[in-house]
Amino acid sequence: MCRRSGSNRGAKVIPIFAGGLDFSGPTQRYLVDPITGKPFVNAVVSLTGFALVGGPARQDHPKAIAALQKLDVPYIVALPLVFQTTEEWLNSTLGLHPIQVALQVALPELDGGMEPIVFAGRDPRTGKSHALHRRVEQLCTRAIRWAELKRKTKEDKKLAITVFSFPPDKGNVGTAAYLNVFSSIYSVLSDLKKDGYNVEGLPDTPEALIEEVIHDKEAQFNSPNLNVAYRMNVREYQALTSYASLLEENWGKPPGHLNSDGENLLVYGKQYGNVFIGVQPTFGYEGDPMRLLLSKSASPHHGFAAYYTFVEKIFQADAVLNFGTHGSLEFMPGKQVGMSDACYPDSLIGNIPNIYYYAANNPSEATVAKRRSYANTISYLTPPAENAGLYKGLKQLAELISSYQSLKDTGRGPQIVSSIISTAKQCNLDKDVPLPEEGEELPPSERDLIVGKVYAKIMEIESRLPPCGLHVIGEPPTAIEAVATLVNIAALDRPEDGIISLPGILAATVGRDIEDVYRGSDKGILADVELLRQITEASRGAITAFVEKTTNSKGQVVNVANNLSNILGFGLSEPWVQYQVHQGRQGEAEGSVWVPGGVLEARGTGQ
Repeated sequence: MCRRSGSNRGAKVIPIFAGGLDFSGPTQRYLVDPITGKPFVNAVVSLTGFALVGGPARQDHPKAIAALQKLDVPYIVALPLVFQTTEEWLNSTLGLHPIQVALQVALPELDGGMEPIVFAGRDPRTGKSHALHRRVEQLCTRAIRWAELKRKTKEDKKLAITVFSFPPDKGNVGTAAYLNVFSSIYSVLSDLKKDGYNVEGLPDTPEALIEEVIHDKEAQFNSPNLNVAYRMNVREYQALTSYASLLEENWGKPPGHLNSDGENLLVYGKQYGNVFIGVQPTFGYEGDPMRLLLSKSASPHHGFAAYYTFVEKIFQADAVLNFGTHGSLEFMPGKQVGMSDACYPDSLIGNIPNIYYYAANNPSEATVAKRRSYANTISYLTPPAENAGLYKGLKQLAELISSYQSLKDTGRGPQIVSSIISTAKQCNLDKDVPLPEEGEELPPSERDLIVGKVYAKIMEIESRLPPCGLHVIGEPPTAIEAVATLVNIAALDRPEDGIISLPGILAATVGRDIEDVYRGSDKGILADVELLRQITEASRGAITAFVEKTTNSKGQVVNVANNLSNILGFGLSEPWVQYQVHQGRQGEAEGSVWVPGGVLEARGTGQ
């Protein structure tokens, strides 16, 4: 039973003790109604420090995930100190011992475990565990707050949405990596409104939302135009923020000069019914935010603390939803893993369930947010990639290389190579490709090698995949937008599934191994560079044809199984084969299709 100051906290606790290392069975037996299949509980706290199924040596995460999906409640994995005494942990800047992090934090995370709160210390003389009462209180309170989300009605739930300036201290307010923040907020709030949440006063467009919250879509954090949602006087701030006095060593007496009008601490944002959209304050060290991370004596400023005090104590949010990669809370001073009462991420987030939209391509920093600020992360897609292509000098260079390939045996080879070298230097390719002096006489084999290396470099540049636009939560990319990404997926061998890459299949039709072609292209062998270009073009065209045939009116790929008997099949009805036929590259034999340098018979491959 969770207790505070000796009084019952009101939570009904179902304790389970299991002697084995597979806890999925006991959770199903004691926490799930066998008749309805619904859980008896609103949250689960594991005190084992292990993955749900298996100890430190062996885990069965699929089995654990299946069991937790049936429970469908928040799953918190707390842990006792094992490799350190209480004093060693308190004095450590690392926090938990790295071995314990690997075994009792990382492994449970693979199941979906969250909030690695240290609930027990270890006596240096006896080695016995003892409760860390303030940590136990934090654990219990946070578990109850998560459980309340299952019990509270949608109309009554309060949600605090936090937006950032990305990069921290430098970018515009309401920006995040790869994410269209305000369009995403508008999409999510529109869905919440339809689902019964109180979002009273939500404007009609994302643009109007920007105008109401920050008044200027290009506003920096120090902009005077940001909407002030709340003015907190110093007395209120000190009464509600238990650690306020600890910040004075670095920032002086409140209110200070950040998020302040000289008399009050300012909370920027705007409230819509039971939803508050707030602007997270900056690190405070303008131009050098890393100073805050690397200084052992640093702290957040009063304005930063006031923001989270407002969210928890005044607005009384039931949960925080952070929009995009990334904010500053998880990087505040404190231990790396295994927070103590003195760690600022723990103090700032307080008792609020913390939910965080984080870019799918940045799991390392998402892990920091999970472990230090108790975030439950939701990955969002990065925007679809598209090929960078060539422009200006690089495009001219590609045309010169094409001319060289067709005219090198006519006596014009040396002249064209000289132009290629000159143009490559103008494009600064000499920093990546060793080039001879202009006008230097070269034997034919060396000319081919130089042209091949330049060709390989511009192909590499052309095939780079910068992101296209910004992602909007709830809006999947169209299939056509994702072609470049799909081409790269098709270029991967998947031996565990018995699948050969599309370039590998195309190379095999001319008796080549694709890895040999890659190596030859890297060395600048002109014939291999050209073959790789043809294979790449054939792959792009094939994938594009497949996508176009299987795309619905919304631009999404549908009915793949019905439209394509096998994505790497070679029947003449397949879209990628039709692409070759429409290009006028039909092979000589009936039932065959042109591919680079040869004929590929129409046959199944079993892939």
